[in-house]
Amino acid sequence: MSPKPLPDEEKILSRISAGDQSAFKLVYDHYQQMVFSRALYLLKSESHAEEVLQDVMLKLWLSASNLKENSNLAAFLTTLTRNRSFQLLRRKVLESKAEVEMGKQWREYHNETEENILLSDVRKKLHDGVNSLPPQQKLVYELCRNQGYKYEQAADIMNLSVETVKAYMKLALRFLRAYLKNNTDAVIIAIIFKLL
Repeated sequence: MSPKPLPDEEKILSRISAGDQSAFKLVYDHYQQMVFSRALYLLKSESHAEEVLQDVMLKLWLSASNLKENSNLAAFLTTLTRNRSFQLLRRKVLESKAEVEMGKQWREYHNETEENILLSDVRKKLHDGVNSLPPQQKLVYELCRNQGYKYEQAADIMNLSVETVKAYMKLALRFLRAYLKNNTDAVIIAIIFKLL
């Protein structure tokens, strides 16, 4: 069941399109449970539902200025949630098929030297990708992934909202996946995605 629209939702969307984080927080707080619940229903995974929630809210932040007046924000978010959940499901199916195919062709080697060289190459590529991130995204990645801080702790350190930290992390991971995909071969990509 969708929550009731926020009072003055059109004005709030206008404020979001102007970069007003407090307006975005109002919408986020109001609709996050609806988006998360729908994604969880479709995906049956809290971590995947959280990923969809972050993607949907990031999309809202980036496209608020394109929403027409009198748009039904709940319907818009519901559609985004459904579409992103289905994309995620399709990706999981493709990854499973790829793993099965790789499993058929993969012969297990226990050559430590070869494995160490490959792992070293993976780490170097990932390090290069992290160094290519914009400064804020790099700092969020370093704090949350490498130093183990929670989003709330990173937000306190950086003096940002938790939602902004989550958005930066999402953008950083998206960039790193694309960077690694373009700069490594298929076997290394499979290993790297396990690291991410």
